[in-house]
Amino acid sequence: MTVEHIYIARHGYRMNWVTDDWKSVTGLPRDPTLADFGVEQAKELARHFLSLPEDQRPTAIFSSPYYRCLETAKPSGEALDLPLYVEHGLSEWYSPAAPGTGLHPRPASASALRAHFPEIDDSWESIYYPSRKGEDMPAVHDRSRELMRALVPAVEERFGGKHKRILLVTHAATVIALTRELVGDRALPLRVGCCTLTVLQRPQEARDAVGSWHPKKLADGGHLKDGVTREWGFDNCVIVDGKVVDHHGEPVSENEVDHPVGLQVHLLPATVQARM
Repeated sequence: MTVEHIYIARHGYRMNWVTDDWKSVTGLPRDPTLADFGVEQAKELARHFLSLPEDQRPTAIFSSPYYRCLETAKPSGEALDLPLYVEHGLSEWYSPAAPGTGLHPRPASASALRAHFPEIDDSWESIYYPSRKGEDMPAVHDRSRELMRALVPAVEERFGGKHKRILLVTHAATVIALTRELVGDRALPLRVGCCTLTVLQRPQEARDAVGSWHPKKLADGGHLKDGVTREWGFDNCVIVDGKVVDHHGEPVSENEVDHPVGLQVHLLPATVQARM
């Protein structure tokens, strides 16, 4: 049995959009919780999934390791009685770190994050890690393509074909890049609001895990009482000389090791490795 539908949700409304007076629960920089409004959005997303016929609901949930994404995924996991799998390949997009400013933050492992979210099943080890040096626009698309080419067959192999429908909870830029790579159109115009839902269907004749999925919904907010909020698209980025501007890394991280990076091929089932 193959994965036939992929649901992709952006996290809910962030606390740091409401106030500057917030603290990171995990201690990681740039890792805010959801605002109360965002928590309600996450519950609305869960109610939407529960309203679907059972044969249309996700049966596995993979989340970015950032707190706001896990907090968004939690109500859906509870409603559907599913654990949360942490996948670093779904992480936030940071543009390249300016020289001499250090590295971008990286969240903790699934095992460590269980202290905050006991719903996490840490038997899933992340198969992709973005570089802490950041990514330009083509690179975040490359990351999304490489991740999905490995993730879809890995889910099929590791879970014995159990999951036909999976939910990915991630960030705006990553939602867009994932959708574009799955559909096979890197120029697909798309803006993504908080807790909006993208639904993609895999054609029966598809052989590859990317490039030919059919979009049934794109960043849809019909399940949200207040509609689409805080839309973001790559057109929001500042471009200079054809490239996205650099961002600062985190202070005192200059000498930290940027490891692991990229696809962790050794964690993939042998049958998947053979196809990489």
